[in-house]
Amino acid sequence: MQRSKVYFTNLRTKVGVSQLDKLEKLIRAAGIGEIDFDHKMVAIKIHFGEPGNLTYLRPNYAKRVADVIKSLGGIPFLTDCNTLYPGRRKNALEHIESAYENGFSPFSTGCQVIIADGLKGDDDVEVPVRGGEYVKEAKIGRAVMDADIVVSLNHFKGHEMTGFGGAIKNIGMGCGSRRGKMEQHADGKPEVDQDLCVGCRFCAKQCAQSAISYPENKAVLDHDRCVGCGRCIAACPFDAIYSPQDSAAEMLNRKMAEYAKAVVDGRPQFHISLVIDISPYCDCHGENDLAILPDVGMFASFDPVALDQACVDACLKLEPIPGSMLDEHLHQEGFCDHHDHFKNTTPESDWKSCLEHAEKIGLGSRSYELVTV
Repeated sequence: MQRSKVYFTNLRTKVGVSQLDKLEKLIRAAGIGEIDFDHKMVAIKIHFGEPGNLTYLRPNYAKRVADVIKSLGGIPFLTDCNTLYPGRRKNALEHIESAYENGFSPFSTGCQVIIADGLKGDDDVEVPVRGGEYVKEAKIGRAVMDADIVVSLNHFKGHEMTGFGGAIKNIGMGCGSRRGKMEQHADGKPEVDQDLCVGCRFCAKQCAQSAISYPENKAVLDHDRCVGCGRCIAACPFDAIYSPQDSAAEMLNRKMAEYAKAVVDGRPQFHISLVIDISPYCDCHGENDLAILPDVGMFASFDPVALDQACVDACLKLEPIPGSMLDEHLHQEGFCDHHDHFKNTTPESDWKSCLEHAEKIGLGSRSYELVTV
C-alpha cells in the first residue's frame, strides 16, 4: 500500500505567532483546502470533555478549525455522540450543558453544537461496513451521517481499554450511537478478584448498566447486564477488576476500526491530532491524572490510520514523566516491561490490533511519510 502523508508541527512559537496560527498553517499545508467545502455541512467530531476533566482540547482549537472551514465556504458544526456510562454526557441536554460549561458554545467557537445521536442517544443510522468482519451495519449518530464532510479533531492520549485514543477512536467509538457503543463493547466482560476487592463501591458509581452489586460487601458483576465498557476496571483503585479474556481488548479495537470505516467511507474526510496533555485515561473521566509523556505537537492527515501510527511512534520515542502512572508502573517490583508506553500504562490494552485491522479492511495505511511544517 502506498505511503500516506502525515504533516507535523511542534509546539514552539515565535513572538507574534500563536499555536493556533501554527495549527492553521499545519492543516492548510496538509491539504484541507483540497476538499470542496462550498456550501457543504461539515461535522467537526470532537470530544467535549467530561466536566471535571481538564485535559480535553481547548475550544480555541475548534474555533480555528471552524474558521478555516468557513473561509473555504463550508458550514461547520461541532458534534459528538452520547455516552454509555453515567456522567453528564449521556443525553443531549446534559451533553450540551457540559460542552458549554467546558467552553464549547456558538459564541466561543463560531459554530453550533449538535449531539449526533439525538436527545436520548437513539437517533442513529445503520451504515454498512464494506469488508467488515465483525460489524455488518454500524449504528452511527444521524447528524454525522447527514453531514457532507467529516473532520476529526482529537486529543491523542492514553485509554484504559484501547491503549490510546486517537483519530480512529474519535470517529469509531465517538460517532457510534449508544447502541453502537454497546455493540463495540459487547465481547469483553470483566471479572472481580474477591481477595483484592475492599467493597469501596467506586466501580458501581461508574456502571451505567447497574451490573455491579455487593451481596457480601464484595463487588459481583452481572454479565447479563454488563456491556464490557471497561469503566469499572479503570475506576478500581485496588486492581480488583480485570479482563479475563485476552481477546476482549483486541475485539473492541477491531470493531472500533470497522465503525470508523463506516463513518468516513466514500466521502470527504480530514483528521487532526493534538498530542498534548497525554493523560493515561480517556477524557470521558470526570478527572485527569498527570500526563504520562511530554507534549509532542500537532499532526494532520487525510489518512486516520497513518495519523494514529505517526502519533504513537512519536510517543514511543519519549521518556516517561517522573511520578506519572507510567513511571510508577515501570518502578513496581516485578512489573513486566513491554517496551511500549501505552501497554505499560494499561497492560490489558492492545492498540496494535486496531491499526492492523484498520489497514486490513482498507481504512488507511500504517506506512507513512512524515512532513514537518
